[in-house]
Amino acid sequence: MTSLLILLALIVVVALYVIVTYNGFVSLRERIREAWSGIEVQMKLRYDLIPNLVETVKGYARHEAGTFEAVTRARSEAMNNQGSPGEQAKSENLLTGALKSLFALAENYPELKANENFLNLQSQLSTVEHNIQSARRYYNGVVRDNNIKIDQFPSNLVAGAFSFTKVEFFELADDEADAVRRPVNVSFD
Repeated sequence: MTSLLILLALIVVVALYVIVTYNGFVSLRERIREAWSGIEVQMKLRYDLIPNLVETVKGYARHEAGTFEAVTRARSEAMNNQGSPGEQAKSENLLTGALKSLFALAENYPELKANENFLNLQSQLSTVEHNIQSARRYYNGVVRDNNIKIDQFPSNLVAGAFSFTKVEFFELADDEADAVRRPVNVSFD
């Protein structure tokens, strides 16, 4: 009789563990979806600001068509990319590079840098970029928690039994990350 009660108690404990762990995975999956949605909202805001920014700069630098085309092309590619977070990160990195070129171009036009509309758009874009970084950090944190839980024993048994899988991080591409880590070369020639 005692061994039957012990066995029954053990079954109940294991069942409770499986239920709690399964619900934890479901919760993490939904937090990942929510976090990715937050990134998408911020990226859409970014995409919406770019045409106004390009038009403002065009008014001052009409002969810089290549830069405008690069920004427009990068924006279009990023907007249409519905791939994995890694694929999305690549197109976002291309867009960031194109925007850096646009702002570098703006440095050559003092009257543009003083334009209130340009300054307002630049400020809004800076805010959106900050929000994207915050959303990216949150997303990657939730993904990290999910991936750790999938790898840890004994939760990995529950993950395998119910087909919970690791999720890809949303991070800078290797070459872009290396560029960010390198010191800036300043020259006053």
